[in-house]
Amino acid sequence: MSWLKRAWMDFCKDESGMGVVEIILIIVVLIAIVLIFKNQITTLVNNIWKSINQNAKKIY
Repeated sequence: MSWLKRAWMDFCKDESGMGVVEIILIIVVLIAIVLIFKNQITTLVNNIWKSINQNAKKIY
């Protein structure tokens, strides 16, 4: 019974899985931010591409 208690204590103290949980939480937050600001991000990217295309036409 002592080895079972020791194994349980070692399992509780093990933090190797914490990195995965943190990464998953960061990804979830980033996805939520993208979904919330989807329209603003799309408008910004479209404006940047328009500017690039207009400036590229000036060069050629």
